[in-house]
Amino acid sequence: MRLLSLIERNTLVPPRLSRACAVGEGIYRSGNDGLAWRVSCGVVRLDALSASGDSQFASLAMAGDIIGCEALLFGGYTFSATALTQCELAPWPEGDTAPAGESLLQSLAVAQKRAADVVALRGGEALARVVNLVRLLTDASGSVVLPTRQDIADITDLRFETISRIVKRLERAAVLLPVKICGVHATRSFAVNLAGLSAL
Repeated sequence: MRLLSLIERNTLVPPRLSRACAVGEGIYRSGNDGLAWRVSCGVVRLDALSASGDSQFASLAMAGDIIGCEALLFGGYTFSATALTQCELAPWPEGDTAPAGESLLQSLAVAQKRAADVVALRGGEALARVVNLVRLLTDASGSVVLPTRQDIADITDLRFETISRIVKRLERAAVLLPVKICGVHATRSFAVNLAGLSAL
């Protein structure tokens, strides 16, 4: 059985619509077939299956990243994807305005840099790991919606209790200033004091 080209595969499926994903919503599961998506906004957690069959944190995808493109080539997803924050996903390839090859190369370059950032989050001093995650997730306006404490623990390879202590410490130091964002739990949305963050 031959592999379908991207063009052939895209002609076999109906047009896709953008989708919104709530916090914690599964986007796709490892081994299933499906289509590729570009993350328009939000943060997606990617998990791989361990040899024992458990799900283990593998990487993050953020705005601009393409997820699930391996399913177009190999017929199944390598990772499971879950929305860490509220996400908007757009179908990929986007159409005539963005050639698939060019779009994929740009996304791969960004993904390579992100992979290095994620690896750096899993080593070194605990406070530095969490601070670097906050930096990575802070948007241009200086706001951040943090993943759940358990997700942060999985991403940084730290204990849940350690994460809770560090987030409280950052709040007491006025580095993380709680803000109210509609639809986001009060303990997860913050304005980031960028000067205070840089001083850590």
